[in-house]
Amino acid sequence: MSRRTDTRDRMLSTAAELFHTQGYHATGLNQLLSAGGAPKGSLYFHFPGGKEQLAAEALAISGGRLHDVLRQTLETADGPGAAIETLIGHLAETLAASEFRRGCPLSTVALDAADSEPIRRACAEGFGSWQAVFEDALTGAGIAARRAGELATVVLAAVEGALLLAKTRHDTAPLRAVAAHLRITIEGELR
Repeated sequence: MSRRTDTRDRMLSTAAELFHTQGYHATGLNQLLSAGGAPKGSLYFHFPGGKEQLAAEALAISGGRLHDVLRQTLETADGPGAAIETLIGHLAETLAASEFRRGCPLSTVALDAADSEPIRRACAEGFGSWQAVFEDALTGAGIAARRAGELATVVLAAVEGALLLAKTRHDTAPLRAVAAHLRITIEGELR
């Protein structure tokens, strides 16, 4: 028999995947329970706030996972320009491999359920953590703090926009174009 936390963890993992590919409103409670292998009563047992609480917690997990990937990529690459280009290449590969269903793990839900304060907050925190990782890498490379903050905003907005374009066009060209442009921009800032 599964432990209580195993069921909760499975539900969170399942929710993160379903919300990532389908969005909030297209993902039903029965689908969440069935895909997560959870009994009917377990949703409100583990998540008294219902689907909204489950979504906010799943988004926090998804945001944290990409935060860790960003940090690792930025720490191991040959400079922030190369790191961002590598990261965008990874996002493009993941998107194409999923037949253009798996874009940003937060944006699908952020656009779909922005009227929910817990969901909006979870998305804002995820995006904020990604921006902070970019900003830290840029200041660590020698860019002044204020300029690094502005540039980190541009990087995040450009990547998110390119993911959206690539997903809707079923073509990774917008991601490749943004990757090349951001690398040139960042390397120009470092001169």
